[in-house]
Amino acid sequence: MDLSSISPVLLVASIMVSATPILLAAIGELVVEKSGVLNLGVEGMMITGAVVGFAVAVNTSNPLVGFVAAAIAGAALSLAFGFLTQHLLSNQVATGLGLTLAGLGLSALIGKPYEGIKSPTLPKLDLGPLSDIPVVGKMLFSHDIMVYFSIALVAAVWAFLKFTRGGLILRAVGESHDSAHALGYKVVRVRMVAILFGGACAGLGGAYLSLVRVPQWTEGMTAGAGWIALAIVVFASWRPWRILIGAYLFGGVTVLQLNLQAAGANVPVALLSASPYLITILVLVIISARGAHGAPASLGRSFHASS
Repeated sequence: MDLSSISPVLLVASIMVSATPILLAAIGELVVEKSGVLNLGVEGMMITGAVVGFAVAVNTSNPLVGFVAAAIAGAALSLAFGFLTQHLLSNQVATGLGLTLAGLGLSALIGKPYEGIKSPTLPKLDLGPLSDIPVVGKMLFSHDIMVYFSIALVAAVWAFLKFTRGGLILRAVGESHDSAHALGYKVVRVRMVAILFGGACAGLGGAYLSLVRVPQWTEGMTAGAGWIALAIVVFASWRPWRILIGAYLFGGVTVLQLNLQAAGANVPVALLSASPYLITILVLVIISARGAHGAPASLGRSFHASS
């Protein structure tokens, strides 16, 4: 095994790219679950965002337009989930699973004509002197705009939940929808907005896969990324900064195992391929066991306006 072939600079840079789609999906799902809604359809929204973003980017030759379309597609799919669970009071778990199946089927149908086509991708940002810093510049300051947007989104969600009235209302709805309703807050409206935000974020995460990380369309290309995002939210105890750590941990192990395979590591390929999932879950379980559990009290419970 030749470890000298692994460049630390390229390794760190690749980790940031690999973690971005998971981070976008997970931070969106965090907001959804903070409102008391459990949406297991993240995988379906991600794959739909991936194919819609890819198709629009190819036809417009503009990846940014593709990202906007992906966010709209993810939000539209989540709107169906929101209508079924919040207005028709269907079971959230069953509806979320149905959403994933619908997204996988829809993406396969839409993406068929786009197989084998290369998409336009996002350019690297020119951050001036920061990009020219030796070693650190190439690792941290030579990425596309979505990498930095995902990190900024984590900070924005953290600040929103912690310091704003809207964040307080969202958390109140998630902790006790009956009490929030008694205080005059529109529980269904708050949850619908959270669901739409989560869907848009999942769509962006999917589009990042098809437009940047692997700039082409392949059926089923999310490969369980939505489920990892769901797991990260739970094991990170519903805390934004822990989600950042979890996403980058998963991205790091994913990139590392690929590099180890390329370097000829004497480890079964199947074990290396499974390692990102196993190590991420193991570490996050340890983290969550040491900290307070932050699951919203009303998570997964339907709200009846007459209650």
